[in-house]
Amino acid sequence: MSNWEARYATRANRMRASEIRELLKLLDQPDIISFAGGIPDPALFPAEAFRKAYERALSDGQAGPALQYSVSEGYAPLREWIAERLNDLGITCGIDNIVITSGSQQALDYLGKLFLSPSDTALVTSPTYLGALQAFNAYEPNYDRLAVDQGNMTPAAYHDAAARSGGRAKFAYINPDFSNPAGETLSLAAREQLLDLAEEMDIPIIEDAAYQGLRYDGDAVPPILALDIARNGDIDATRTIYCGTFSKTLSPGLRLGWVCAAKPVIRKLVLMKQAADLHSPTINQMAMYHAAVDIYDEQIERLRSVYGRRRDNVLAALEKYMPEGVSWTRPEGGMFIWVTLPEDIDGAKLLARSIETERVAFVPGQAFHADGSGTNTIRLSFSLASDEIADTGIARLGRLIRQVMSEAI
Repeated sequence: MSNWEARYATRANRMRASEIRELLKLLDQPDIISFAGGIPDPALFPAEAFRKAYERALSDGQAGPALQYSVSEGYAPLREWIAERLNDLGITCGIDNIVITSGSQQALDYLGKLFLSPSDTALVTSPTYLGALQAFNAYEPNYDRLAVDQGNMTPAAYHDAAARSGGRAKFAYINPDFSNPAGETLSLAAREQLLDLAEEMDIPIIEDAAYQGLRYDGDAVPPILALDIARNGDIDATRTIYCGTFSKTLSPGLRLGWVCAAKPVIRKLVLMKQAADLHSPTINQMAMYHAAVDIYDEQIERLRSVYGRRRDNVLAALEKYMPEGVSWTRPEGGMFIWVTLPEDIDGAKLLARSIETERVAFVPGQAFHADGSGTNTIRLSFSLASDEIADTGIARLGRLIRQVMSEAI
C-alpha cells in the first residue's frame, strides 16, 4: 500500500504547509533578523503568574478535577470570567454562550466544518488571515472577495456567483481589529455595512478578534457582535460568531481560545468538541483562569507599552530607509505592518534573496490572498523587533529593495 496519494480524501489536495510555520524555523539561526512570525515575545510571558496558577490548580482538593476528564463546554469559572470581560465590551452574554477551544485556530476549523459543504463559498477579505484559509480549505470551499471599505458586490451578485460555483454563500469571515496580515482596523461604519450585507444575504459573520486587546492608540471600535446585539436586543438573536484567544496576551502555548455566539451555535460546537478531543486540557484552563484573574489587566498594559514602542520603531525605520514607490499600513495595534512593493517585485523572490544576502526574514504576501494575488506584498511583524533589530533589519531590507528596483530599470 505505497500509493498513499491515491487513497487520501479529496480535501487532502487542499492542505498546504504554512509559509509562516516554515519561516519560524529560521528563528533558530542566530544571524537572521526576523520580521516573519507573528508570535508574542517570550520575554513578556507572565511565567511567575502561571507558576503560581498551576500550583493552585494542583493544590489539595483541586488536583483531581485538574487532571480528570471534564465537560466539553470548558471550565466554568474561566467561561464566567470571559463573559464578564465581553460584557465590558458591549457583548451581553452568559456562560452558555461560550465554549472553550484549543486556541482560536480550532474554533475556525470547527466553524468551517459546521458551515461549509464542498463548493460552498466563504466571503473573505484580500488579504486575509492565512490560518483561516488553511482551516477552511479542508472543507473544499470557494472564496469570494469581501471588500467592506472599498465597496462589496450586491447580495444577489454574491449569491449568483456562489451558485455558479456549485454551492451557496455560507459566511463572511473578518479579522476587524489590527488585522493579520494587513494591520488594518475596520471602521464603525464598515462594521455596520457588513452587518447590513450579512442580514440581506442571511449569512453568519465570523469575527476573529485575536488582537482586540492590543490597541496602542486611536479610539476603540465596538466589536461586530456588540453592534449585532444592539440591533437585535439579545445575543441569541444575532448572526455574529465571535472568536477570542489568550494566545496573544497571556500564553500561546496553553492553546486556549473561545467562541461566543448564540446558544444554538454553541451547542453544535460543543458536539464537535466532544467528537474531536472531548475538551481542552482542564489544568490549562484552571491555570489560565487563575492567571487571568490575577494579572490580566497588568499584562495587557505591559504588552501595549512594549509592542506600541516596537511598532513606532519599525514605522520610523520604514520612513527612514524605504525607497519611493514602497508603501505600508500604519496599524493602531496588533503585531503587523503590511508593505506594498512596486508591482514588478515578487515578494517570494525578494524573501529568497533577502535570506541569502541580507539575512532578513519576512512573510511574502501572496499566501494571504485566496485568489493568489498580492505577489508584490509582504508582511512584517514587529512583536520581536527590539530597537536595534528594527533599525538594522529595515535598513538592510530597504537597501535590498532599492537594489532590486534599480535592476528593474
